Amino acid sequence: MSLDNHDQHEILTQFRNILTKENILHDGDTIGTDDSTLLRFLRARKFNLKDAKKMFADCQEWRKTVEGIGIDELYRTLDPFDYPERNEVFKSWPIWFHKPDKNGRPLNINSFGGLNLPELYKHISPERHWQTFLVSAESLTREVLPASSKAAGRTIDQAFVIVDLKGFSLHQFWQVKALTRNSFQVSQDYFPETMGQLAIVNAPMSFTFIWSIIKPWLSKETADKVDILGSDYQEVLLRLVDKENLPASLGGACKCKGGCKYSSAGPWKENFDERGEKRKRELEASQATKQVLAVNGGPSIEQAQEVPIAAPSETQAAVEAKEHGGNGEAMASVTVVGSA
Repeated sequence: MSLDNHDQHEILTQFRNILTKENILHDGDTIGTDDSTLLRFLRARKFNLKDAKKMFADCQEWRKTVEGIGIDELYRTLDPFDYPERNEVFKSWPIWFHKPDKNGRPLNINSFGGLNLPELYKHISPERHWQTFLVSAESLTREVLPASSKAAGRTIDQAFVIVDLKGFSLHQFWQVKALTRNSFQVSQDYFPETMGQLAIVNAPMSFTFIWSIIKPWLSKETADKVDILGSDYQEVLLRLVDKENLPASLGGACKCKGGCKYSSAGPWKENFDERGEKRKRELEASQATKQVLAVNGGPSIEQAQEVPIAAPSETQAAVEAKEHGGNGEAMASVTVVGSA
């Protein structure tokens, strides 16, 4: 559907009015109430108002119920930038946001060369690991993109994803196939249009076959944004990312203190002290609310958490890793950044 800016603005106005009138969108909703958020859902459904409304409503329901507590409570209790197991997880499976590309888009870098699923799950349960994916995806729209927009002085609503498959094998792909598929599904359904481009670097020979499995999971719009590169990728990346912003491990010159993958370097880190205090206050308020509910005999959030809400993709990945034995190396978990 080809629309000029005037037509898009008219449909956007209608969309906002419909969502508000039908009590789907409310002031202060953490999904985002700005025009860029609504436009992401409209673009994902080719500006079809009926389809976009359903997608938005489904997303709001998911946000209320995911993991039995909802995304807001999960985000309050699990900080994607600072959870206890983070360093151990990143030794095996680092997925992190980094400095912007030349268009102001934050980099989302996924490195899988050292991943060992059995070792990883000694430090974090499959279910909690899945939750780190969810809050990381949430951090993109809640913190990373707004900070990137402020730094650029214009709206930045998409990330540039780089997936490094150095050391990846077909054997390892089978171990995480279910996880990969579920990650893409969450991405496309609940974080639409947040991926501007995806570059897969160090793609092994076996990736041609792997891509034939993955591609049907993706919308055409998402698949069209994927560039599959071999080992000679540096020139391509440096056309898109300033050398000083690209980690040295990918051919750039950036060497953050302590390692780029641990640094969280980017505009979103500028107010981390203030952010930490705010998160502490929100968590204390949330805990106080739980106590009041418990004293008054109402269902506490802890009780809600007792409902067994499994993370099927992660759990299955752990089972498959055990069955296959040895190391498990994962494909791109684009849950972190959404989809086209």
